[in-house]
Formats: sequence, C-alpha cells, structure tokens
Amino acid sequence: MKIDHTLPAEIREIVHTEIPMPDGTRLAARIWMPVDAETRPVPAILEYIPYRKNDKTLERDHARAPWLAARGYAYVRVDLRGTGESEGVMTDEYTELELQDGCDAIAWIADQAWCDGGVGIVGISWGGFNGLQIAALRPPALKAVVTICSTDDRYADDIHYMGGTMLSDQLSWASVMFGINTLPPDPAHVGDRWRKMWHDRLDGSGLWLKTWLEHQTRDTYWKHGSICEDYADVEVPVYAVSGWADGYCRAVFRLVQNLRGPAKGIVGPWSHKYPHLGEPGPAIDWLSEEARWWDQWLKGEDTGIMEEPALRLFLQDHAEPRSHYVERAGRWITEPAWPSPNISPVSYALGADGRLSVDGDLPDRPLQICSPLWVGLQGGKWCSYAHPGDQPGDQRRDDAGSLVFETEPLEAPVEMVGDARLTLTFAVDRPVAQVAVRLGDVAPDGAVTRISYGLMNLTHRNGHDAPEELVPGEVYTVKVPLKHVAQHFRRGHRIRLSVSTVYFPIAWPSPELVTMTVHPGRSSLSLPVRADDGATVAEFGPPRIAPPLELTHEVPPAAEWTVIEDRDTGRVTVEILDHEGGAEIDRHAFYHLSEGRETYSYLPGDLSSVRGKVTWTHEMRREDWTVKTITETTLFGTVTDFHVEARQRAWEGEELVSDLSWSETLPRQLV
Repeated sequence: MKIDHTLPAEIREIVHTEIPMPDGTRLAARIWMPVDAETRPVPAILEYIPYRKNDKTLERDHARAPWLAARGYAYVRVDLRGTGESEGVMTDEYTELELQDGCDAIAWIADQAWCDGGVGIVGISWGGFNGLQIAALRPPALKAVVTICSTDDRYADDIHYMGGTMLSDQLSWASVMFGINTLPPDPAHVGDRWRKMWHDRLDGSGLWLKTWLEHQTRDTYWKHGSICEDYADVEVPVYAVSGWADGYCRAVFRLVQNLRGPAKGIVGPWSHKYPHLGEPGPAIDWLSEEARWWDQWLKGEDTGIMEEPALRLFLQDHAEPRSHYVERAGRWITEPAWPSPNISPVSYALGADGRLSVDGDLPDRPLQICSPLWVGLQGGKWCSYAHPGDQPGDQRRDDAGSLVFETEPLEAPVEMVGDARLTLTFAVDRPVAQVAVRLGDVAPDGAVTRISYGLMNLTHRNGHDAPEELVPGEVYTVKVPLKHVAQHFRRGHRIRLSVSTVYFPIAWPSPELVTMTVHPGRSSLSLPVRADDGATVAEFGPPRIAPPLELTHEVPPAAEWTVIEDRDTGRVTVEILDHEGGAEIDRHAFYHLSEGRETYSYLPGDLSSVRGKVTWTHEMRREDWTVKTITETTLFGTVTDFHVEARQRAWEGEELVSDLSWSETLPRQLV
C-alpha cells in the first residue's frame, strides 16, 4: 500500500524541554508545532505516557505528531514522572500524582506563547486510560479527548482481571513495566544527573505484580481511575477507538452509551494499534479523522463529524482460523447510537444432544465437563499485538475438551453486532471455579474460527466486590457476557458455543480441577442480531502519516509463539518471543534494544505445576555510554496462595551496579 507522507506546512521540533511541576519535579517533553506558532498561537494536543519520548516511542510519534503539527497544532509528547528523561520515580500506574501531574502539564501548555489556550489529550493504551481519568478531573484548558485501546473500568475490563478471573497478561504486563522502570534517562538531555535518576528508579519503582495481586477483587484500588464510577465526571467530548482483536473493544460501546457529553466510537479489525497502523488491516486514514475531531473541538470549525452516526464498526466476514492475520475481509457499518435500534436479541436453546437452536424443544439432561489444562492453547492472548501466535487458532483442539453446542447449517446469513450472553445453569464440585465461553464460526470443512469469548470466576456471580464460595452440588444460574464483536456468519456455516472449566494461558486456572454439571435445558445463548439497514457507508481512505524516522537496524524485530510438549515428563510449555529489535536512531546516534520472553507451562492434571515466567532484556548505548538491564518474574500458585519470585539486574558498561530480588507470597482470594 502506498502511503501519503505529504506535510502541507513547515514545522518546528523541540527535541527536549522540561515542564516544571508545583513540587519542583520536571517532566520531559518533545514538541512539534508550526514554525510560526509563537506569533500565531495554535491549539495543543497532549500525549502523556511512560514509554520514553526519546527512543522507544519515537518511531511511532514521528509518524503522527509532525502530520498533526503541519495542520495547525502543537503536539506535546510528555514522559510520566520517573520515565524517560522526566525526574522522579514511578511506583504504579494511574496514581493520583500521575493524574495531577497531567492536569498541571495541561495548565503549563495552555499558558505557553505558542498555544492559544485550548488543549486536547490523546493516547493509545496507557495514554487512553489517563486521558479519560484526567478529563474526569476537569482541568479548565482541556477541551476534548481521543482515547484509543483503553477502558473506563480498571478491574472488570483491563489487562489484570476478566470476569473476576486473573489474566496471565497481568504477569506479562507487570513484567513489561518491570523492565521499562529499570531504564535510565538519556545523558544527552539530563547531563550528569542521569546516574542518580537511574538509581532512584532501580531502587524505588518496586514490584508492581505484588501490588496487583494484593487486590484480587474490585476494591477502592481499582475504582480509582475507573470513570465508570461516575460518567458524569467527564464533560468534554470523547472519541473512543479500538479493534476486535484488541483487549479493550467493549469500552467503546460503554462510553458511547453512558457519557453525557458528545461521544463517538470506531471499532476496526485491529489489534492493540493506532488505526493508521492497524493490523489486521485494513488500516485507515485515521489521522485525517482525528484532525476532523480536533478541528471541531479545538478550532471551533464545523467539520460535520457530529452529524455522522455515533458508531462506525467493521463487520468482519468469515476468516479461516489463524493465529495471525495481515488483513480481514469485511465492510464498514454504522449505528446511530448504543444500544442500537438495528439490533435485537435472539435466544438460542441448548440441547443435551449438542444442538444450539432457536427452537426450544430440545432434549435435556445434565452434562458434565472437567476440562484438561490444554484447553486454551488455541486461545492466543487476551490482548493481541498483531504478533504471530497471539490470535486464536483453530478451535477444534480446545473444543475437544469442552462442552459443545452448535446450530444446523445456516439457511440464511446471520449478522451479529454487540455482546452475546450465555445464561448458564450449573453445579460444580469445588468451592472455587471458573468458566470459559466461546462463540465460533464453523466452516463447511469443519474448521472453527473463534468469534468472541467470555470468562467468569463463578465465585463472583453476585459481583466483583465480595466473592462467595460455591457450595459443591448446589445449582446456580449466572449470565456470562462475551466480548463485543461485529461478525457476518455465512449461509451454510454453523454457529458454535463452547463451554470449558479451563482456558489457560489466557486465564490463570482455578486452585483445583473442577467438574462442572451443566443443565442445558435451563441455559440459553442470547445473540445480538443485526437487521441490515441497507445503508451504504463510505470507506475510510488509505493511511496518511508523516515521513518515517530513519533507523538502522542491527537486530531485526521478531515475534514467535511455540508450544512444546516434553514426551518424557508430559510438561507442556508455551514460549512467546517479543523482540522489538535493536536499532540506532540515526539522527541521535542512540541505540536501543528490547527483548521479551514469556513461558507458560504445566504438567497434565497438576495445577500446582502451572508456571509463568517472563524475562525482559534492555540495552541502550551511545558512543561512550552503555547500559543493560535484565528483569525476571516467575508466578506460580498453590491451592491457597500465589507465589512471586523476581530479580532485577542492571549494568553500566561491564559493571553490575544493581542486583535486587523479591520473593512474595500472596493469599488467593477465591481466584
């Protein structure tokens, strides 16, 4: 695909400046703006994240910031306190101090000569989270938000817990930040202060996984920063964006539904990516769409964007099951609001003979399932980054250890848009249990593509605040919500529902193997079926970005996902490589390398054998300066506790300058 890199106006880049906070701490910023902004002030767009504006995100920032600056904006990329070249120490995500710093940074930006006083905030993932959270604090200069791949609920819909089950991505994400927190500021910008700033981080950032495991329920820790606690706190306009392969698509629908101010949403086929870099494709001309939003709310221009439907969604067509897609077939649709008048629930009954049908007259008898630990090996990751292996593969393997219900071949196509929901009546033989529910598209050749899924810790059946043990043998009924999706089921295909008691490594298993008895006659599946309104929706144009950053790769990026079975011991190990590559930023003569390795393993039938381990290696160097850090985190559990072992090492040149270890035991809270 040919990408338009044209910039319509000359811009100025400030590579490094510092923003003073009221307590004297200085935050590092990189700014792109029109060359004449100091005499003709412009609105500003803030992106406020911990991922190092000088190196780790510079390639990405360089693709979007100059493009927006050339269209009349000051784009301000600020590193959080304790990251990049910013002073201080970062001890957790979304702290009160982080959010207050964000408000103070907005006030500083609005007061600069090159700013006309209006500020928007944008971000993907972390920056999408704190953009919403800062908006809820109502800083006076903040006029609008663009939030991408983010959430309004830090407990129920984030990388830590899903449906009350603990996600293995919690270990993965804690380990990513464990590594990033060991990185020093660049001496080229902070001078001789770099070494003290670095050691303050090494000594003071702490073990975040321990903190998160101390909060296994939806307590005040997670309610902080969750704007769903009171949507009315956010008064400025919000544009919410995500992708079906991303972990955060559900938040788009809740924001459009619940925010009182102007709100719009887009969900594409993408993973955890900006839409102009969207993969699986098609990527879109997101920067033009984003500029329309800023022009509307920061420049006061009537761009017509608010006369358009509230939601724009990519309706996916069938795809062969693969663990990685470059492109997805489908078409764009719109919905005027959420909930949409175009969508109605259709109830499917479950039969003891494995049928799934709108006809409720099906055989009924109790069915039992005790899923083996290999159910979930085809699940991919909770949050896909468009790496090989991190999307779900053919579900026939996982379905072999699950209860399966499916329709007859469809006589006509079915389009579902929204969140399916399983009403499940069941009993279990253990006090702690979980259930995984998957929706599949069965092709005529038998291949099964996962369309959506949901997880529930069944001790959370009455809420995430106060779990309750299950009474073995007692019959319960719960409603299990599945992730939102827009999907076209073709004529002749079947719709499949799969139910299992394990889904590892996406979800950490329950303390003991569970046998579940399902009562299909008292259970049902509700599908949100869309009536095609016949509207023709204009396609987005191809991506447009600024000229790319010049890099020299010494080590190319690489990603791999491997499943290994030891035929002697029976141990199954999932190995995941995430090598971000080793590259020199030519204009700065700065080299950086990042490599992550994750492993998840178990012995068949032995829950005490379940292990997760993540190692990150980082290297940075200039001509006369070299640093390297290695972080390792291991998680395992017993029936009663989680155990965390971690180590952090740092080298300056050849000298080991820091070597810290942790060994923590955290009680399981019905997880």
